[in-house]
Amino acid sequence: MKVGVLLFNLGGPETLRDVKPFLYRLFSDPEIIRIKWAPLRKALAYTIATLRRKTSEGYYRQIGGGSPLRRLTEEQARALADEFKTRGKDVETFVGMCTWHPFLDEAVDQIEKSSVDSLVILPLFPHYSVTTTGSGFSVLRKLIDKRTSFRKRDVQWVCAWPDHSGYIDSIAHRIRRELAKFANPDGVHILFSAHSIPESYVRNGDPYLEQTKTSVELTMDQLGRNNPYQLSFQSKIGPVKWLEPFTSDVIAQLGKRGIDDILVVPISFVSEHIETLYELDILFKKLAEEAGVANFRRVPALNSDPIFIRALADIVESTL
Repeated sequence: MKVGVLLFNLGGPETLRDVKPFLYRLFSDPEIIRIKWAPLRKALAYTIATLRRKTSEGYYRQIGGGSPLRRLTEEQARALADEFKTRGKDVETFVGMCTWHPFLDEAVDQIEKSSVDSLVILPLFPHYSVTTTGSGFSVLRKLIDKRTSFRKRDVQWVCAWPDHSGYIDSIAHRIRRELAKFANPDGVHILFSAHSIPESYVRNGDPYLEQTKTSVELTMDQLGRNNPYQLSFQSKIGPVKWLEPFTSDVIAQLGKRGIDDILVVPISFVSEHIETLYELDILFKKLAEEAGVANFRRVPALNSDPIFIRALADIVESTL
């Protein structure tokens, strides 16, 4: 049986010209803007994309003119295929994105033309939310249901992996490496930063918050709980109430308390993109300096870290 794995992520604009159409697709998602009537939702998405275009272009310009997410995800896919080769298995990997190229429909077209008999759909979101994994699953199910060839294929869906030991090991390994760069590693305040979602989603049963907390606590168990730590949230969009405390507010508060050493861990981001490269590395670093934080560092995203890639392979194998 030939196995295929579809890795999917959000996606990001690869050039400054891509920013506005990317934003439009992002805010057209009914799980992001919860307006049932599609014409109104799309009109609002167009308005938001138009208003945010210049600001967002400025952010992407500061990180090189575009998002590296496609390149990094394709590298993860190749690394995963190579990992399976070392295990004596021939696994074909595919990449799809929710809001930019290669789109999910492009990935499904590619899978349809392939010779895979069994497919594992693997979201690169460790923690399930309707805004990410749920939204991607909804699109994929519609795409797959339209294609009769998939009736012969066994399709497995990985919903989340917040407590997978390999995933936790990969985070803890990277944290230890960064802690060693501080003069007093045990005194460093570890700040786990996750992408925020509207509070109403959690009240309605979205497991994202609890799953994120699980990853944080398991990681601290791995580290021996020698450091003070907390969980905060970033990347709020829109006027509704989002999960708090915000990472920016926590950094400012820690500075006021005289905390000199802060290590930020992008707990919900497995690849570098705008939220890590601009928001954490540029915007929040400047905020930390202004707040009087002497040593502000950030743990790199996992990208194609070998421990993380082995964890993904384990997840696929256990799903099969």
